[in-house]
Amino acid sequence: MAFSADVKEELCRTRISRRCCAQAEAYGVLLFCGAFHPRQARIVTGCGALKERLPALFRKAFKVSFDQAPGPGDGKKTFLIEDPDKLKTVFETFDLERDASVSLHINLALLEEDHCRTAFLRGAFLAGGSVTDPMKGYHLELATSHYHVGRELPALLRETGFEPKETRRKGSRVVYFKQSDHIEDFLTYLGAPVSAMAVMNAKLERDLQGRVNRQVNCDSANLDKTVAAAREQLAAIERLRESGRLDSLPDKLREAARLRMEHPELNLSQLGALCSPPVSKPAFNHRMRKLMELAGELE
Repeated sequence: MAFSADVKEELCRTRISRRCCAQAEAYGVLLFCGAFHPRQARIVTGCGALKERLPALFRKAFKVSFDQAPGPGDGKKTFLIEDPDKLKTVFETFDLERDASVSLHINLALLEEDHCRTAFLRGAFLAGGSVTDPMKGYHLELATSHYHVGRELPALLRETGFEPKETRRKGSRVVYFKQSDHIEDFLTYLGAPVSAMAVMNAKLERDLQGRVNRQVNCDSANLDKTVAAAREQLAAIERLRESGRLDSLPDKLREAARLRMEHPELNLSQLGALCSPPVSKPAFNHRMRKLMELAGELE
């Protein structure tokens, strides 16, 4: 998950300027975090940059502080709000019902501005997102335990110009991208152009390595064919020599036989170039086929 951490650290360097965007980002965090209901908001994260960002984000968005916030250190840490007045402020900001029986939805009226929508998706990724190291594969996802949020997120992404896929996993709804160019575009949209470039560079490197491997495999297969053909040709020439027929052949065939015996490692094009005068690959191949036909007659 090192690449995911790098992406989140880059996103956390985004400046918190407008209050509306701070609220939208916090909204995304809350809908994709560990728990968010009328009695508690709990955010669990192992990202150091997000640990530093969350207190400032919630002060800017709601003018509230966490009832419990982790100190410095590694590992996953928990941010907690349980104070009823603070939770009331948060829920009223998003026009959410505080009835415990009411399912959470994405309030699209709060995300009409593109900058707020970007902030919301950034918060969603920071809390519930991950992305695979592009050198190993292409997969970016956002997961939430809230059923309606998971159903509404793809529609929001499509309105923004993305085409995500959907699935379910262990009680969570997962929205994901599998194509490298979609991941690049999404990371750029969130505010992580450096990470998007890393995906692009990894794709180019993987494509180049793939082409090199295919070329090596092709060259190896061609070499195997050349070696096998040369072995058969040498065996045929040896049968002609042992039978005494080699010396009676036309000059061109005797020259071809001599060159093949002297240079068993060369291909037909290289052998043709050594003829006097030089001949093309098809012409030299014709001579080799004639020698093998004559040797076949001996059998």
